[in-house]
Amino acid sequence: MAPEEPSGRKRLSRKRLLGFDRSGPEHPATRAGQPLRPFTIPNLIGYIRLAAIPVFLVISFDSGDGRDPTAAILFFAIAFGDLLDGFVARATGQYSRLGALLDPVVDRLTILSGAIVCWHFDLLPHWALAALAVREVATLILAQMGLRKGADIEINWIGRIAVFLIMGGIFWSLVLDWEIIRIGFSVGVVIAIVATVMYARAARLAIKAKAAEGAEKPA
Repeated sequence: MAPEEPSGRKRLSRKRLLGFDRSGPEHPATRAGQPLRPFTIPNLIGYIRLAAIPVFLVISFDSGDGRDPTAAILFFAIAFGDLLDGFVARATGQYSRLGALLDPVVDRLTILSGAIVCWHFDLLPHWALAALAVREVATLILAQMGLRKGADIEINWIGRIAVFLIMGGIFWSLVLDWEIIRIGFSVGVVIAIVATVMYARAARLAIKAKAAEGAEKPA
């Protein structure tokens, strides 16, 4: 059992704090039915990320060719914010239901905004960008369906690897014109599609389990 801090909260291991150890259930405060708790430091980071997306789009479209250092740095900061708010939540214990809902939405919008820029300026293969857009919309729909049915979709390591390749591909395409960037991005899209299929299966099983649990409860 992990040692406790003076506040009574269990002290996290270094791997858990940095997000490398994802074992065990998610924090109870992030689950369906819990209070939103909008005023937390991790949620503040999420709000800043969300507000920065239109700024990124404006700078990118004003660049002329899509390759602008300021836009690239801003995209990196928005993407890095996904790791930062998770770290802050674990370090401070400020978990919230709103954070669990907001974070994936901001991630989807970040990826879609980058994909729009890359499509407009032909920075990445159009087939991969189109497949990515369909995947991101499908993931949002799955999340909404899960919410309505009271089931949370858990992010798996395959999905995290895909996001790393996709966001990395978008970022580097805003800086360099290398074929390896386009290949890595395309591989990330394929992996992301596989992850989405796994999410759909997990969501279906979770909804069935919820339905079975409800049927077993006495009237």
